[in-house]
Amino acid sequence: MAQTTLDETLAGSVAAWGAVASMALCVAVLIASEFMPVSLLTPIASDLGMSEGQAGQAISISGLFAVMTSLSIAGLTRNIDRKIVLSSFSLLLIVSGLIVTFAPNYAALMTGRALLGIAIGGFWSMSTAIVMRLLPDSAVPNGLAMLNAGNAIAATISAPLGSFLGDYVGWRGAFALVPLALLALIWQSLSMPSLPTRRRKAAGNVFRLLGRRQVALGMTAILLLFMGQFALFTYLRPFLESVAGYSVSALSLVLLSMGLAGVAGTWSISRLLTTRLYSIVIFIPLVMAAIAILLIALGSMKLPVAGLLIAWGFFGTAAPVGWGTWLSRVLRDDAEAGGGLQVAVIQFAITIGAAAGGLLFDWAGWWSSFAVAAALLLGSAMAALAAWFDRERAK
Repeated sequence: MAQTTLDETLAGSVAAWGAVASMALCVAVLIASEFMPVSLLTPIASDLGMSEGQAGQAISISGLFAVMTSLSIAGLTRNIDRKIVLSSFSLLLIVSGLIVTFAPNYAALMTGRALLGIAIGGFWSMSTAIVMRLLPDSAVPNGLAMLNAGNAIAATISAPLGSFLGDYVGWRGAFALVPLALLALIWQSLSMPSLPTRRRKAAGNVFRLLGRRQVALGMTAILLLFMGQFALFTYLRPFLESVAGYSVSALSLVLLSMGLAGVAGTWSISRLLTTRLYSIVIFIPLVMAAIAILLIALGSMKLPVAGLLIAWGFFGTAAPVGWGTWLSRVLRDDAEAGGGLQVAVIQFAITIGAAAGGLLFDWAGWWSSFAVAAALLLGSAMAALAAWFDRERAK
């Protein structure tokens, strides 16, 4: 009872929104740090005496450790104040940044990136549950939208920013996001209240949650959504260059526009989630599937392609807010374990979707990746529809 009163007192206060904003800043630094190597593989490989393929493993190792952390963190930290847990991940982000910035060799680089993966997996796994405790139910979608806006902005600017800074100060200087991470940690320390753990049974294996039909259907929809999204998105650059005929500068402008549209979509759609949650998580993958099909049909036409990709950014970036809101409702009693499972499913889906898309891209051409993406996105919509039917039947 005392804990419930504490959470109700904190919910929606100015300090609580400040805490959510500090989390959004940390998310932005996490995502920027994760994808910065994309544009820096050549100088990293040259400086540390490795192949570009080895340097590319700096991206995959962070994803691997993010998955492992997301599946175990709720159980490992179940007796620790959530403020301390979150601050620990922010501190780990700082340590990771320092290690990578001053890495003398391949082993040090991989160590720093592994620590970053732990920070990403842990922070994202806890984020929905913590937003649920900081804000009232009606404001949770807006809080999740704030986090996802930080994600969208960082994902948009990380590669071009890394390339820009790398040209001027070298690849090590491009990784110097430590001051922003330190700012996020200080802001969290000042704005986030103590969040003692709630009394509940041991977390156990997060996969147990899949025994609940609603959770299994929702996670299936999430899996197919991100597989489809990244089967297409990963290969946009070669598509835009070789099929649509974009120059590098025009391509960069389209990608930037997609990112900005994603921020707009995140805020716009979050306002509808309170009353139209299932409609949105069904509608978004349907629209994205239609866009994928239209890209196949209109792939050589520059202006229509640009418009379609901006629409893709608008809807695709907003999709995680919808599923984060779904998690906050369906797994209110076990949001931390549910968050860990959701992060693991997303990371796995991104890896499999990108790999499958690449195989198809090389084997049958760009259109096959886009066609499979459309099929996967349609599957996501069908799984989300099944989740809606299951909820209606349970009423």
